[in-house]
Amino acid sequence: MPQKSEADRATVDAAVATLARPLDLFVLPAAAACSVTKASAELESDDGHDRHDAHADHSDHDDEHAHADDDDHAEQSGHTEFHAEYTLTCAQPEALTQIEFAYFDAFENAREVEVQIITGSGAQAFEVERDAPTLDLRSLF
Repeated sequence: MPQKSEADRATVDAAVATLARPLDLFVLPAAAACSVTKASAELESDDGHDRHDAHADHSDHDDEHAHADDDDHAEQSGHTEFHAEYTLTCAQPEALTQIEFAYFDAFENAREVEVQIITGSGAQAFEVERDAPTLDLRSLF
C-alpha cells in the first residue's frame, strides 16, 4: 500500500508498534508463564502476501510454533497488510489451554485470523473470527 501522507505513515507506525507487543494482542493463560523473546512487525510490500504471521515458540520440553494469518482492513484505503513474527518461551507449556485474541480490540477492522499451531505431534490449522475470539488449545496437549 503506498503511503500518501505523514498521517498515513503515522498510522502504519502505530499499527507496527501495536503488533510488536504480542502479549497485548494474544492473551495466554498466566499459569503458562510465557515471555516474549522476539517480536517484529512490518508493513507488507505491494507484492507481499495477504497475511500477518505470528510465530510463537512455547518451550519447556516441548516446542510449538503458531502462525496467525490475518487481513487488517484500513477504513479509507483498501486493506493494509502486515507481517509479524513472535517467539515466546513458556515455563509451563501444558498450561496453554487457550489464546484470547485481544487483537480484534486493537484492530477494529480485522475480521479473522488464521492460526497454524505446530507441536511435536504435528500441525493444526484454525480460523479465529471476531465474533468468537478465543482459541481452545486443550486438545493439543
